[in-house]
Amino acid sequence: MPDEGFNPIETVRKFLEENNCSSQIRETTATIFTVADASAAVGAPEKEILKSILLRVNHGKSFVLALMSGVNRVDTKKIRKLLGASHVSFADGETCTEWSGFRPGGVPPVGYPEQPPTLLDEELFLYNTVWAAAGTDHAFFPVAPDELLRITGGAKADIKKD
Repeated sequence: MPDEGFNPIETVRKFLEENNCSSQIRETTATIFTVADASAAVGAPEKEILKSILLRVNHGKSFVLALMSGVNRVDTKKIRKLLGASHVSFADGETCTEWSGFRPGGVPPVGYPEQPPTLLDEELFLYNTVWAAAGTDHAFFPVAPDELLRITGGAKADIKKD
């Protein structure tokens, strides 16, 4: 769990700066809690909204981050096979907040004390820009999928539910 003075947006902003990512965080009065909300607030199609989903691996022994196109769903069976894990499940909101400091609706792809292993939905690479949450459900930033791959140290993977 992050310290008392944890500022989610500043944490993401600092990560972007330290990793030479030129993406600028934008804030909105509208919520970006759901993909539909984010699409309306950002003015981009739902498929270009990035969902950052924290998953528990082997009953919480570790975590992995799945970065998905807003219209796709995570296939935990595919992720389990990719990781050679015995069990993969969605982290509930409380676990996500306790572990990362970020609340559902604002979970970013970056800004963690240690970046969890990150898997990027292959379909993200069909778009020039995707729109990621920046720590709260009122902050976001645009980023190219290749840049997202670089700054997360992640891997492109087939993790979409068919």
